[in-house]
Amino acid sequence: MDKEKNFIQKLNDNENFLKLVGWVETIVAKVLSLALIVIVLISIGDLAIYLINYPYNEQAPTFFNKTLIEIFGLFLNILIALELLENITAYLKKHVVQVELVLVTSLIAVARKIIIFDSTKKGSADLTALAFAIICLSVSYILVKLTRSKK
Repeated sequence: MDKEKNFIQKLNDNENFLKLVGWVETIVAKVLSLALIVIVLISIGDLAIYLINYPYNEQAPTFFNKTLIEIFGLFLNILIALELLENITAYLKKHVVQVELVLVTSLIAVARKIIIFDSTKKGSADLTALAFAIICLSVSYILVKLTRSKK
């Protein structure tokens, strides 16, 4: 009981509480980093298997049609995962979310959507929404860059 009171008293002190929160954030970021590394490795393996098995697939469509777009999508998935890993690593180093990295990751993710966009399944409103997202993210990125260059 005495240990519980001591622990609660320590938590009431803002400095100790913030240390605890920082410790938990660091542990969570490290666990997420490890999980993301596993995901990147699995994605690379999946891409390799896809590229190795494709020539032997008799029902495969022409390479420069749907398959090329699928391969680009797989590559961009890995690139997005690496950008996320960079975001987490930057957070672990500086304990600050770097807005510029988040915006770049978002731009890559939306660009991936545009690259794999299937106009037969999606309408013009979807493409317009993606274009609007790209414009907003680009303007945000420029504003962040301009703000940083002035400092």
